Amino acid sequence: MDFGFGTIVLVILLAIAGYVIIAYNGLVRARQMVREAWSGIDVQLKRRADLIPNLIETVKGYAQHERAALKEVTELRTRAQGMPRDDVAGRAQVEGMLGQALGRLFAVAEAYPDLKANENFVQLQGSLEALEGEIQMSRRYYNGATRNLNIKVESFPSNLIANTFGFSQEEFFEIENAEDRAVPKVSFN
Repeated sequence: MDFGFGTIVLVILLAIAGYVIIAYNGLVRARQMVREAWSGIDVQLKRRADLIPNLIETVKGYAQHERAALKEVTELRTRAQGMPRDDVAGRAQVEGMLGQALGRLFAVAEAYPDLKANENFVQLQGSLEALEGEIQMSRRYYNGATRNLNIKVESFPSNLIANTFGFSQEEFFEIENAEDRAVPKVSFN
């Protein structure tokens, strides 16, 4: 059986076309995973933002002179909700600051025994703590999906397909402030 030059060229072209299709579909799948993961983070952040007004109102009744902490949480919540949905880095920064402000608010609450005993406050605090865990899981999932897409966009030869069809790297959802990432210091004095 004699395979001509034309047949060999056809087989090579079909193999290249097959690879392009497989690589393109892999990039589309990876991009959709990133979008799905971001949607998961967005849902968790929305749930947290929805709980904050109730927390603020509960704390206001007990800690009238702690206006600075209450104002900071309120302003950061408003800022976070106003962020563009696709601004991952900006959103991560504001959400990180909001998480810190909530932590400070809970620290302020420690000074008010009646507040700490308030059933509504305890329930809201528990809900927010559970949501923080879910946000962390969502961030890990998003960052994993982003890593997989970024690898495909950068790796040869799939980067040729990515560049041809306009695929680009996504930003990770990470904490920018090095102090926030540092291991807390524990003292037993």
